[in-house]
Formats: sequence, C-alpha cells, structure tokens
Amino acid sequence: MSGRILIVDDSAINLKLLEARLTAEYFDVVQASNGEEALAICRSEPLDLVLSDVMMPEVDGFELCRALKSDPRTTHLPVVLITALDQPSDRVRGLEAGADDFLTKPVRDLPLFSRVRSLTRLKQMTDELRRRADTATEILTEAEFAPSSVSELPEIVVVSDHARLQARIARSLQTIGSVREFADYDTAFAAVQKRQVMLTVVDLVGGNGTDPIRFLARCRASEKSRGMPIIAITAADDDRTAAKALEIGAYDYVQRPVDCNELVARSRTQLARFHYGETLRMTLERTLELAVIDGLTGLHNRRFLNTHMSRAVTEAERRQGTFSLIVADIDHFKRINDTYGHDGGDIVLREFARRLEASVRASDLPCRIGGEEFAVLLPNADERTARVTAERFRAAIEARPFIISDALELPVTVSVGLAIFPRGGQEVSTLMRAADAALYRAKSAGRNQIAIAA
Repeated sequence: MSGRILIVDDSAINLKLLEARLTAEYFDVVQASNGEEALAICRSEPLDLVLSDVMMPEVDGFELCRALKSDPRTTHLPVVLITALDQPSDRVRGLEAGADDFLTKPVRDLPLFSRVRSLTRLKQMTDELRRRADTATEILTEAEFAPSSVSELPEIVVVSDHARLQARIARSLQTIGSVREFADYDTAFAAVQKRQVMLTVVDLVGGNGTDPIRFLARCRASEKSRGMPIIAITAADDDRTAAKALEIGAYDYVQRPVDCNELVARSRTQLARFHYGETLRMTLERTLELAVIDGLTGLHNRRFLNTHMSRAVTEAERRQGTFSLIVADIDHFKRINDTYGHDGGDIVLREFARRLEASVRASDLPCRIGGEEFAVLLPNADERTARVTAERFRAAIEARPFIISDALELPVTVSVGLAIFPRGGQEVSTLMRAADAALYRAKSAGRNQIAIAA
C-alpha cells in the first residue's frame, strides 16, 4: 500500500529531507512551501495525507489544519503536524485544531512511517466507503439519502493491569463517554464481543504474563470488533511496540507518561471518525439492501458493480493509478444443480460467497454477477496484488469440501480470470470482456486455475 502525501514547510531543506525519506518508502510526494499553497493543492488534487510544519509565516500549521477540517472538500483528509514544540499543551492544541496526529522534531523514522501508513490506510478505506455511498445515490436517485446519526453516549473500554493508570484514564474519559474498566485482557475481549463498544484504550505495558498486543489481533480478527477504534498505550519512547500496534490494528497510540488531556483529544478524533463511518455504513445498508444486493448471497450485484467500476475508472485516470478486476466461475455448477437440486446449488453459492468475502481485503468489492459467476473489484491493486488475492481465493474454495447435508460433502473448485486497468481496457465493458476472456482460457486449460488478460 502506498499513498500520495503533501508535505508543507517553509524550509526548502526540510522539504527535501522529508521528501527523500518518504520517497524511499515508496510514497508519492507533493510539496508546498506555505499554508496558502497547501490549501490550494488540497482543494484541487487527490491526496491521502498532509504532513505540515507548524511554525510558518502567515498561515501556520494550526490555521492550515483548521481550514482543511472546516472545508467539506478536505474535511476527511488526515493531517499530521510536525514541530519543535514539545509541551503537552502544544500537542493538545494541534489535536483540537483537527490534526490527526502531532509529531515532535526530530521525527524518528519508525513513528513517522508507522503513523503515515496507518492514517493512509484508514483514509483509503474511508474513501472507498464514501465512493460506494456515492454509487448508491447515483443508482437510487429517488431514495432519501439523509445521513444517520449515532446519538447515544459512546461506550468506552479501558484495559490496563496498572490500577492507578486505569483509574486516571477512566476518570478523564468519563467526560466524553460511558467507561468500563478491565484489568484482564481476556475478560475485556469477551466484553467487547457482547456489546457495541465505540472505543477501546488498551495498555500495552504489563499484561500479567500475557501478550497485550494479542488483544489487538483478536479484536481485529473478530467481525464484531473489526471496525472499533483502538488507542494503544506504550512505554515512553517505545517506537517499536507503537509501530507494531498500528500494524496489527490500533488506530492511534500515546506513550507514557500519559497526558490525559491529549488522550481525550485523540479519543474525540477517533469517536468522530467512528461515528462518520457508522453513518455511511447504516445509510448504505438501508438504501442498498433491495436495489443492489443479491438476495441469496448478500453480495453486491452486477448493477452495482458496473456503476462502481465507472467510478473506479475515473478515479484511476485522475490519479494515474491502477485497479484490478477478478471474474470467477464455479466449475461444473450445472452438474451440481442437476445432481443436488437448486437447494443444494444455493447452499454452494452461499458458502462460495462467504469464502470469497473472507479471502479479499476490506476495501475490495466482491459481487455476484450471474448464476454461478462472481466478480471482485480490487481498488489500487496491481497485477501482483491481484494474483495473490485470486490465488488465496482459489485455494480457499478447493481447501475444504462444501457441506450439502449431514451425510454429503462436495468438492468444489473455481476458475478465475484477471484483468488489470488500464492494460486490460480503459472502459468498463472492455475490461469486463478482457476478464471474461481470461476466465474462458482458465476453463479451457482444465479449470481450477487463474488466467490473466494480456
């Protein structure tokens, strides 16, 4: 995963140094030497993140952040402020201005890159969710697409085996939510699975002999808590653990000694992001259920895929990027229907869809586009990523038989065709034909394999 990063600094030397560090990590870098120039770029070009110095003439970093967050065109663009200011009050001021993070000079590579990757990943996932909402409104022009609101007092879980720290954090967070405290990580995980928790703050120092990071992994592996914001607490200057926490699934972190004002500011940011995401999800679920969802499998249908692919083409052309399309067909499905009836065929289709969803990324779009034909749109995926995803999916179908009844298990395989934009075609119809042609080659070559459009 890469991203397009705007760096803002009135020092040409600082710009070049930061550009070199980010380019070495395969980020696409854009530069601005002042706040006004940065605002113009943010309002006219696609970006995934802004890294801005604070101390600049005229429009400083705080003012830039406030301007971006107050503009509907850029309000969801993550902003990281970088400065020599090192007082807790400075960090809080930056976070309250709308910054997603606040890094102190000299910025070390590990926290810089882990923050950038985490925020870029979240931005791209939110962008994809917003594009799907836009697709829904385009399809359902008569639908009432009013945003929902999440109005109840947010439930917050605090997990730490350090009693004094736990109590201090809980007291500070009671100003923004209903707080539940846990000293045991297994008990906390069980509680998170039973109720809709909107934020969890987890202490990664200690653990009473257990590995606290495993708590993060379990939360992200569970469908119930996969989208829940998590803020990790690490030891002072423990960049390695912080980076690992962000990689595993934490959305943010603070280091000891914990400044509770900073923690509250970061918590407000995470709750706002959670509420926005939930609003998009609830609206999509409400509006799309009948119009663009396949009733048997719960996947999106061909109508949604075609409309969304048009947006993907436009976005890829604008960013000079790429995306991939997978078309998959269940091998010998007619034989399954003829032998076991439509009820048996429906069981296979539902399980096939479940394994397909489990094999792709959260940002990918799996669809059922025909009787036994499925497709997956993979945003920002080049040929290598698409091939790995397709092989993981193919292997998941073949790995275990499909259970038709208590006494019957049926082996199932799948043939897969891949097309890569723009090589496979620069229009929806040509890209789909290229993927279909590759699928036909996979079937002709013996099925249960992958072919890629030339």
